[in-house]
Amino acid sequence: MNHLVPTPSSATPLHRTAEVARNTAETRIQVRVDLDGTGQARLNSGIGFLDHMLDQIARHGLIDLDIECAGDLHIDGHHTVEDIGITMGQAFAKAIGDKKGIRRYGHAYVPLDEALSRVVIDFSGRPGLHMDVTFTAGSIGQLDTQLVYEFFQGFVNHAGVTLHIDNLKGFNAHHQCETIFKAFARALRFALEHDPRMAGVIPSTKGSL
Repeated sequence: MNHLVPTPSSATPLHRTAEVARNTAETRIQVRVDLDGTGQARLNSGIGFLDHMLDQIARHGLIDLDIECAGDLHIDGHHTVEDIGITMGQAFAKAIGDKKGIRRYGHAYVPLDEALSRVVIDFSGRPGLHMDVTFTAGSIGQLDTQLVYEFFQGFVNHAGVTLHIDNLKGFNAHHQCETIFKAFARALRFALEHDPRMAGVIPSTKGSL
């Protein structure tokens, strides 16, 4: 049986950064990410509550996130929310590279008052979203709650991750949504961390992800 033997390294990993632009007839989006940041964010999606949720990803995931979007909000928020998810997924995939030395898996439970959500993520290279959330309101501010699924579906498809999202408790839609995004951020943070015991090794028996 072949065993994965980590390659010792004392070097400090470089910051994993990427910049991706997506321009269509519906949206013009620029995304910059630093997966090894400090949680700084500059966000302008045109949807205030979405910016609030993206800020949770940055702050609790310790990911520097810069998103500028001009979308067709005169129609509705669908293209803006979905396309930001797509572009973020592309930026994450580009920044993470070959995935050597990462933990790969991450999970988190996050409460906010009466609400509780669980998120589990695997940077597997295989897109898959399993989301069990019943929002108690149709919108939160300017964000249609149906579009939360579209955001994560776009991210999953283009980051190449398996993602399970479960809202376990909650009757306030704002709290439900915020626990989802905070748990997503914490799961990302753990999955993307460098594992010193796996330095230089892809975390898969197949040798690639």
